Amino acid sequence: MARGIASFRPARHPRALAVAAALALVAPAALVAPAAPVAAAEGDLDRAVAALRGISTMKADFTQTDRKGRTVSGVMTLKRPGKIRFQYEEGVPLLLVSNGKSFTMIDYEVNQVERWPISDSPLGALLDPARDVKRYGKLVPTEHPDVVGVEVRDPDKPQFGVITLIFTRNASAPGGLQLTNWVALDVQNNRTTVRLRNHRYGMSVPDSAFTYRDPRRSTRRPG
Repeated sequence: MARGIASFRPARHPRALAVAAALALVAPAALVAPAAPVAAAEGDLDRAVAALRGISTMKADFTQTDRKGRTVSGVMTLKRPGKIRFQYEEGVPLLLVSNGKSFTMIDYEVNQVERWPISDSPLGALLDPARDVKRYGKLVPTEHPDVVGVEVRDPDKPQFGVITLIFTRNASAPGGLQLTNWVALDVQNNRTTVRLRNHRYGMSVPDSAFTYRDPRRSTRRPG
């Protein structure tokens, strides 16, 4: 990775927050947030796997919060297998996009592009078709019986990251569970929480939604 969170000085500027938090999402992580003490129901891991596999396309509004409570917002677009786009709010010149093989973070303020394989990211648990959530995932306690937490990690590849996915029971969502948020910690223990709301499922999403304008070039290229 050409640049890590340590290279960004603390700042209140929304771009600095978004960059640091985006790196926490896509860069390899090492830790996971502690869970609260309510046990999961039998079969919930299977239901969580079915919920993820049942999403063909989804859009949701997101808020992304760092460990100091600073927040930026935007719209997330998901298309399986492996495609996702985080379009940040106006004033944050940053884009995070996956084309199904790799994540790309584009910083239009400094005209920089960075890329990681999705398998090397905590979000690989959500996106990577080769990541077996049931094999590498386990249920974790949550604060409410209608909330399901799944921690996903590959014990043989800890550098590829850990993520905790949080679902709520919702009969109208794929598999009866709705992904509402996730938590990732980077190697420097910087926690990023992403919360989703206003979920929409099953709409037509063209693959062009997962391309980007490369600020280093004058032409558009796939992400």
